[in-house]
Amino acid sequence: IEVTDSQGDTQTLEQTPVRVACLYAFTGHTVVMLGKSDTIIAVVRGLKRDKLLARIFPELKKIATPAKGGEINIEALLKTRPDMVFLKPETAKIKGEINKLNRFNLPYYVAGYRSMEEQMNIIENMGKILGASDRAQQYTSYYRGVIQRVQGRVATIPADKHVRLYHSINEAYRTTGAHTIEAEWTAVAGVINVSVDAHLKQKGDKNFASMEQILLWNPEVIIANEASVKEDINRDKKWAHIDAVKSKRVYSIPIGISRWGHPGGLETPLAILWTAKTVYPEYFKDINLEKEIRFFYQNFFNLSVTDNDIKQILSGKGMRQKRQ
Repeated sequence: IEVTDSQGDTQTLEQTPVRVACLYAFTGHTVVMLGKSDTIIAVVRGLKRDKLLARIFPELKKIATPAKGGEINIEALLKTRPDMVFLKPETAKIKGEINKLNRFNLPYYVAGYRSMEEQMNIIENMGKILGASDRAQQYTSYYRGVIQRVQGRVATIPADKHVRLYHSINEAYRTTGAHTIEAEWTAVAGVINVSVDAHLKQKGDKNFASMEQILLWNPEVIIANEASVKEDINRDKKWAHIDAVKSKRVYSIPIGISRWGHPGGLETPLAILWTAKTVYPEYFKDINLEKEIRFFYQNFFNLSVTDNDIKQILSGKGMRQKRQ
């Protein structure tokens, strides 16, 4: 099996790994989606907070967590005897962490991406690694199909009807920067993402806007991937003069297996559909979001969701355990 990771490193595996360490939450979601949860022998703590994932994979609560904040506890990792370690790009940039893996000849794959195509490529490569290429390609075919469906409909919306949207990521002032997957999927949904071409304050890989910038942008719609942030925005007098707040068009993004549309989430196709239907209801009347949700989780996670599950997913509330 020959695969190239997001750093451009190519490696050849002589056999399919049967014990994998998912030291990036996204890779844990992906391994479960590929039907290979029985191979997972190590995860990061954040993965244990996802309630739907715990329902699909109840053994998750017992699995070792030999990494925290990008730092690998190599002794704890070695005890799990991994055949493959899946890493997030931030960890792979730390020479000391990579040295730990190299010292003990632990094979690793860096699963980074900044675009939808790169995300799909990583998932297809993980499918190759785990002997689950068919499942990976079923997912990416659906993903590409959603992009095509929504782009076709968005093309019929007059240019002057495209909505100005502000996307809050975890915190009210943290937002979408250029050359990110969030910038790309919001563009597919047909909105003008106001922060994408702006000069933003950067802290590490995070982008932040100022209140002054947001007031000048005056977005017509705000989407927040944390329900508490939506509530904060609606309560805070500093935001009261913004069109989105005045017209009650501040929405919290749904949360399922992970936050929809989040950089490390698998529900990007659902985020596109939800955003397009929420912002342009008259153009997406025929999209049955509940039906799409049922199909997605049944088809890719073998999970039958109830009406109550769907209601909770769409509310964005109570889908993650509190930090311990």
